[in-house]
Order: sequence, then structure tokens, then C-alpha cells
Amino acid sequence: MAHILVVEDNSDLAAGIEHNLKLEGYDVRIAATGPAGIAAAAEWSPDLVLLDLMLPGADGYEVLKSIRKQTKRVPVIILTAKAEEHAKIRGFRLNADQYVTKPFGILELLERVAALLRRSAQDEQPPSTVMTFGDVRVDLDSHCVERAGVAVTLTPKAFDLLLALIRRQGKVASRADLLREVWGYGSFIMTRTVDSHIAELRRKLDDPEQPRHIVTVWKVGYRFAE
Repeated sequence: MAHILVVEDNSDLAAGIEHNLKLEGYDVRIAATGPAGIAAAAEWSPDLVLLDLMLPGADGYEVLKSIRKQTKRVPVIILTAKAEEHAKIRGFRLNADQYVTKPFGILELLERVAALLRRSAQDEQPPSTVMTFGDVRVDLDSHCVERAGVAVTLTPKAFDLLLALIRRQGKVASRADLLREVWGYGSFIMTRTVDSHIAELRRKLDDPEQPRHIVTVWKVGYRFAE
């Protein structure tokens, strides 16, 4: 049974989320303040966190920072009334996994929770595989990347994006596909996030001027070529 921590100060909303999560078979704990959320995350080790940003005592950003100091792996979905782009960017820079703006549909939230838990379960048992292309070596177990024998540092989302492309085995992925898979965005979101991370991968692992491995498919998206 997956353990889900809900950090939300609106008692009615928290109770509604708790009720529906329990109907899906999850074990749920609620924290109504930032400090309570930090303590619960440390003590309970949840499998997923639903996190509001506007919290008493410490805001959601502080809670997220604390969670990420403890573990990089637990999925975090931010729940907030803040729809501004800068708020989303700040959350993703702190390695939030998804961002849901209030009001939201409970069925959508449940689907996001289930998808992230499935992905997390797969990540816990990754294939013991080392992949190479060109002069790049990618260790899927340790998330270590080297180019010509030199360690390369990728942001977590850039690494996830690289794996999303590799796993397609040469098939084309649209920007909308990658936004949904790596960032949890809906296809209606217009953003340059994918393009900027593709540029990072090319700069560090390929040829930015004439990429051979991270290839643009004109007016469609991107694909990986060994």
C-alpha cells in the first residue's frame, strides 16, 4: 500500500483528497502546516507528497527544499492556486514532479498520482544497463553520465528527458509527449522547457551545431539516434 502525504491547510480540501485517495486504496496522512509537513515527510517516508504552496509556518517551497534534502526520489505534486508561470518555474527548479492549479478535477489528480507511483516503482528497480552512444556512456543504475571518460553533470529533468528519448528506440517524440512524460504538463501548455533542455543535452553530450544523436524531426519533435 502506497503512503501519500497531503500537506494542505484547507481542511475541507484536504479531507476531500484524503477520502478519494483512501477509496483508491492508499494510506494517507495530512499535515496542515509547513513545519508539520516537514516533520511528517521525515518521520513517515511517504511514497508521494501532495503539497500546497501557501502554508502557515513555512511555505511549500521550504517544505519542498526540506524533502529534497532528504530524498531526490519521492514524487511531489504541487497543489496551488498560483497560476503564474514564475511560480511554476520556481517549483520545478526545486525538482517538483508535477504542478496542479486549483481548482482541479479529483479524477485528474488521482490519475497523476497513479502515474507517478508507477514511474517511481519502475525507477526503484531500473535495469542494470550501461548504454553508450558516440563517446558518451550512460549508467542507468547510478544516473552517471560520462563523455570521453569525463563525468558530465545533467539536471534531473535533463537526465529524465534523455532517458525518455532513449527508451523510444529511435521513434519520434513530440514536445507534448515529452512534456507529459517528463514534466507532467498537459499538451495544452505552451512552453520552451523541452527545447531548452534539448539544448542542454546537445551542448553536453552531442554537437550543438550538427547533432547526431539528439535529432530534431522538423515540425514533429525529437528522436534519439545511436
